Amino acid sequence: MNLKHILLPICLAWSCIAFSQGLTVSGKVTDSLQNPLDVANVVAINKKTNTLDGFGITTPEGKFKINVKKNTEYTLKISFLGFETKEIPIQTQEEDIYLDVALSSKPENLDEVELIYEIPITIQGDTIVYNTDSFVSGTEKKLADVLKKLPGIEVNDDGEIEVEGKAVTKVMVEGDDFFDGDSKLASKNIPANALDKVEVLRNYNEVSQLSGLMNNQDNIALNIKLKEGKKKFWFGEITGGLGPDERYVAHPKLFYYSPEFSLNVLTDLNNVGEVPFSLRDYWNFTGGARGNIRPNTGTLFNTSTSGLGLSITQNNRASSIDSRFGAVNFSYKPSNSWRVSGYGIFSNTNTLLETMARRTFISTNEIENTQTVADQSTSLGLAKFTSNYKPSNKLQWDYEVLVRTVDDEEDVSTLSVADISDTIFENQEQNPLTVTQNSNLYYTLNDKNIFALETQYEYSDEDPFYNAIRDVQPFVGIVPVDMQQNSFNIGQRQYTQTNRIDAKLDYFWVLGPKSNLNFTFGTIQSSQRFNSSIFQVLDSGDQNTFGNEELGNTVKFSFSDYYLGVHYKLISGKFTFNPGFHIHDYTARNEQLGTEVVDTMFNIVPDVFINLQLKQSESLRFTYTIQREFSDINQFARGYVFTNYNALYQGNRDLESALFHTAQLNFFSFSMFNQQNIFANLVYSKRIDAFKTNTGIVGINQVNTTINSNLDDETLSGTGNYQRTFGRIKVSGRSTLAYTNTFNIVNDMPQNSRSFTQDYEASLGSSFRKAPNLELGYRYTVNRYNTCGIETTFFTDRPFARLDIAFLNGFVLLADYDYYFYRDRNQTIENEYGFLNASLSYQKPESKWEFSIQGTNLTNNQDLNQDTFNDLFFRTTEYSVQPRYILLKVKYDL
Repeated sequence: MNLKHILLPICLAWSCIAFSQGLTVSGKVTDSLQNPLDVANVVAINKKTNTLDGFGITTPEGKFKINVKKNTEYTLKISFLGFETKEIPIQTQEEDIYLDVALSSKPENLDEVELIYEIPITIQGDTIVYNTDSFVSGTEKKLADVLKKLPGIEVNDDGEIEVEGKAVTKVMVEGDDFFDGDSKLASKNIPANALDKVEVLRNYNEVSQLSGLMNNQDNIALNIKLKEGKKKFWFGEITGGLGPDERYVAHPKLFYYSPEFSLNVLTDLNNVGEVPFSLRDYWNFTGGARGNIRPNTGTLFNTSTSGLGLSITQNNRASSIDSRFGAVNFSYKPSNSWRVSGYGIFSNTNTLLETMARRTFISTNEIENTQTVADQSTSLGLAKFTSNYKPSNKLQWDYEVLVRTVDDEEDVSTLSVADISDTIFENQEQNPLTVTQNSNLYYTLNDKNIFALETQYEYSDEDPFYNAIRDVQPFVGIVPVDMQQNSFNIGQRQYTQTNRIDAKLDYFWVLGPKSNLNFTFGTIQSSQRFNSSIFQVLDSGDQNTFGNEELGNTVKFSFSDYYLGVHYKLISGKFTFNPGFHIHDYTARNEQLGTEVVDTMFNIVPDVFINLQLKQSESLRFTYTIQREFSDINQFARGYVFTNYNALYQGNRDLESALFHTAQLNFFSFSMFNQQNIFANLVYSKRIDAFKTNTGIVGINQVNTTINSNLDDETLSGTGNYQRTFGRIKVSGRSTLAYTNTFNIVNDMPQNSRSFTQDYEASLGSSFRKAPNLELGYRYTVNRYNTCGIETTFFTDRPFARLDIAFLNGFVLLADYDYYFYRDRNQTIENEYGFLNASLSYQKPESKWEFSIQGTNLTNNQDLNQDTFNDLFFRTTEYSVQPRYILLKVKYDL
């Protein structure tokens, strides 16, 4: 690990140089009566260059602190809404400066805002406004590059935007939804040079009538403001590139915004492993449905997919990926009270995976080594239409329909070596369709009485097909195959249809400016049908359909929940209390094998929300919920279904519900005074009468079912994040810890499994305007697993570096490097590898053309490792990854 010893002194030396470049001007801002002024703006204008060298925002105590250069003449400007702006000339030398500043009120202009300078950050209630030009250096290409440089905002490795440790659920451009429901498309596609300001909308609620009545602390939205030249004009870019081995990329993008109409067109075609829209994005892309119906009602009932789990690959775990992507988003306002919007998304990805894996089965001590080649083809489709009608402040009606479809196919070749060797060829196909409609009506009778009626109807149709051809007879004694065939060719058909309605009516009785009562009446009505059959394809091509009723399913399942909820919200000083409960009447029935099983239950589940608002941007929040969890038709179907070549699943029609306790503690602190962002999250959950997997395993073959068990499962997880900016230097640290303690039944014996995962990351990065920028960081991961006293631990060290340099009036160099050192405690596995990506571009000032050369995986790394754990086995996997790619690219700005 010599790399650690190289990076550490470089990091320390570089940070010392960066921190020693200036001094601080601090002080206190008050009114004429010596009352401190919170969120007043303080900026330092360099008199020689007439540029902004430093800025700050006062704390609730009126304190400020800004970083400036030594031996420089400045004009210090202090401004606050409703007060006269004060300008103070200062001459810095070698020592820090302290000032007390009193502002005089200007009551005749309370409603006016005087723009004294393009202030980097302003705070207006729950809205934070960033002037992006104050933070960028000119090397930024996309929105994500800009957001990473804004205090308090982060972009994770998947391109998703996070604020205050919470995922951004909505991105808007000029107030219009940008592919409503996901932030990744915005972060990776909106051009950086089009940005003027970024508005962070905290405690966001699309329904203005409910904004003060509900707990919106987890709702964060972004609104992107465009430069003046980008409004009412078409803009965008066309990018194309070619490389050896017939490699190519093409990214045409087109944008148009006006007050009445907006249109976004995104396309992406490449065969260099850039995945513009993954299956994770697809399933997370709920279309921005508010989701107020299902969460927090005391019921956990998910109509889960019966699919085969295809297309879960990430782009760094494949040896080849070919992607084609197209998306269109529009918004139109026929009138001031009516807006319609929508989008269409299509993605097609062909993926080739090559893996080597080692599984150690805990109960049998069997070791299976596999070599697998999988060829996947996935087409994803999304279409959404939304109508928002608000004729007055008292009435709002929202309607949306979302259509989702997938066309998946996978061919897999596996060589399995265990007690015997087996060659398996698998084919899996599925084409699920889901249609979701939401109709939400909000009506304010008067200041004291507000109503909200929210309904959702969902229809889904799933038809997964599975086929496996093996040399070894599968599941002797369960699957009665014809033994006279050259190979064992087993097929399985499944079909699931779901109709589900969620509806609830909320009545808010406003008792005063700081308290209200919320009465809720709601229901869940679900009806499902499930069919499956297992058959053998003979050498002649004929089908041998098994007559055993346990190798087929014909099931009908219905679930009904009527509930009544009461919640009381009270704001008292710095505290917000919101306790309540739900009363439920449940009925579940399943029909199969000529009989019907009916379960009924009456249940009361409480919940509580407590928020301590220490400061405007500092809070401590506690939530506690109890939820009743139910299974859907896939766990009730009594017949066998294949889930893998060595795994069968059999449902349990006698399943009952489980109780799910969750306690969560959140702390958040964001200070503009020193640009410090801290958040921490602690979650404890416990399942009572939990759903357990009961597994019978012989060798490597397993038969699973689900049961209720009095062996409780517990999970404790915590996340902490620290970020602070010192002038142009950002220091970040993040850690995630998770402990699980679960029980399952294996070969009729209770089996305890525990895992403790730890992930630590620290980084130091600069954001100079006219100097190279460097980020250095280190990530350390420990995964410890223990089942039945057998413990194994895996370690990963990951130093990383990011570099961007603008030079020679038009050249930009970008590079990022990640180094991995992966091993286990028993010293049976050890792997070292690194990934280096870099690009060099040139764009003459004021020119629309950009020319670049881009290289990915320049170290030509061949593979990477991953470890996984469950109650049955430990698994270590080695993935073949894409080779080195070099591309010549041309971009034209429209």
